[in-house]
Amino acid sequence: MFVRAANLGTFYRSPKPGAPSYVDVGSRVTNDTEVCLIEVMKLFTPLVAGTKGEVREIYVNDGALVEFDQPLFLVRVDS
Repeated sequence: MFVRAANLGTFYRSPKPGAPSYVDVGSRVTNDTEVCLIEVMKLFTPLVAGTKGEVREIYVNDGALVEFDQPLFLVRVDS
């Protein structure tokens, strides 16, 4: 399952510069696990996984611009 961008903006993997990433490849996530921030005009919106499983791939580099509905993470869903 893809975790997709909820809006366009700048993608951030951690809550602030120098802090650990919310998730990495291999991280376990649940429905309410924050996986990144998307910033638009100084408004930072957290994005949650929305599923339970393991992060298998991260498609976007930190600080990159993302579009609405763009795949950001691939999560292998628990069966």
